[in-house]
Amino acid sequence: MKLKITSILLLAVVSSFSFLAFAPKADIYTVDVTKSSITWEGKKFAGSHNGTVSLTSGTLAFNGKKLAEGGFIANMTTIKDADKNGGLENHLKADDFFGVAKFPAANFVIKKVDGSGANVNVTGDLTIKGVTNSITFPATITWNADKTVTATADKITIDRTKFGIQFKSKSVFSNIGDNFIYDDFTLAVKLVAKK
Repeated sequence: MKLKITSILLLAVVSSFSFLAFAPKADIYTVDVTKSSITWEGKKFAGSHNGTVSLTSGTLAFNGKKLAEGGFIANMTTIKDADKNGGLENHLKADDFFGVAKFPAANFVIKKVDGSGANVNVTGDLTIKGVTNSITFPATITWNADKTVTATADKITIDRTKFGIQFKSKSVFSNIGDNFIYDDFTLAVKLVAKK
């Protein structure tokens, strides 16, 4: 009886190793930063500002056509305002916003992908100013004729106060009146990647 149980356990261990050995490996696609983009928009009581941030690098991993993992790194020293407002750009880089001298990079790492096909919900860890929070947003996956893949998220909403950015936040400074900046800002991310 003891021999039979040992044999069954041994068979189970061998089977699990065999399964691991033949498990399909994810296909890694490298993000082309020259074809990819991040745009941002922030709002205040009297209007809004928008602009861009450059990507440093990124990868997307697929099991077949299903997005499995990946992420990207943004170069926060490249924050640009669409209206070329140098004063605003310098303020966004300062310590009371993104503190780029100390935190030159922000990054996002995919932790979970729900759904299959073109439309998915992505959950992952976003790190800004050394603070990490989980965010979830809808994304679209497009397989292109040139064998590249494009992952697009048109509206990622981020609460800046969760990353320690409190400048003119009405939720932090309740007596600020109309001179406030909304806590939420939005990103639109387009990643074009090739195997």
